[in-house]
Amino acid sequence: MHKTPRKAVFPVAGLGTRFLPATKAVPKEMLTVVDKPVIQYAVDEAVEAGIEHFVFVTGRGKGAIEDHFDLAYELEATLKARGKTAEIEMLKPTRPAAGAASFVRQQEPLGLGHAVWCARDIVGDEPFLLALPDMLIHAPRGCFAQMMDVYKAHGGNVIAVEEVPHEHVNRYGVVALDEKFDDRTARITGMVEKPRIEDAPSNLIISGRYILQPEIFAKLETQKPGAGGEIQLTDAMIALMAEQNFFSYTFEGTTYDCGDKIGFLSANFALALDREDIAAKFRPVAEALLKR
Repeated sequence: MHKTPRKAVFPVAGLGTRFLPATKAVPKEMLTVVDKPVIQYAVDEAVEAGIEHFVFVTGRGKGAIEDHFDLAYELEATLKARGKTAEIEMLKPTRPAAGAASFVRQQEPLGLGHAVWCARDIVGDEPFLLALPDMLIHAPRGCFAQMMDVYKAHGGNVIAVEEVPHEHVNRYGVVALDEKFDDRTARITGMVEKPRIEDAPSNLIISGRYILQPEIFAKLETQKPGAGGEIQLTDAMIALMAEQNFFSYTFEGTTYDCGDKIGFLSANFALALDREDIAAKFRPVAEALLKR
């Protein structure tokens, strides 16, 4: 019986320089896709997978994230007084239960691995989910919920992967596989960060969703800086792979990199067209714009 993850970690300390000047005063995770901040999509995905506690690894200037996941008393009181019950219901997903959200500071930008390590005392000795909020995964059933099925069957560590054209593998972390369990699940035997195209072991890239065992923290504790002089999560996972099983899962869904302007705009376009309440009005506007 595998211990069920109850906590999810969200590294949100990045500066968002690719979106300046918008991110001068607004955290990049609070930029909206249609009408929800990017971070809310990742949290909703974790909730769907049964997560009970949400750990945000923040930095300076990220107070808006903490405010977003808090009770907005004045706003809700005003909405209640005006009889706007539908709007009050819309706010419910932004309010985790009391004590169910924790915020820890990453004082220095020392890499993703360091950000994850900063959550060690809150996560404790139990498996956890890790989401990179910039990667918005749009799917009929959340990516984490899909991954939990794999975890329940196999345990260990589960990494979400997706196929990219082989000529693009040098932009990502790429996995090497051997034993396949089904069309979507396989055992990982290696990982390479941004390999040369001719050296890539596959065209399956790591997609920003992980289920990890707590032993990863011990590896991160002693991990030396890697690419870019930062503590790399990939390096720690490679070290842990010598002791524990890692499984890849090719999820159903589409990834939009909302840390990139084109990915962000694509997410807004695609999700607007999927929204029953606005798609009919938005589609002719979009078609007219595309004819310009």
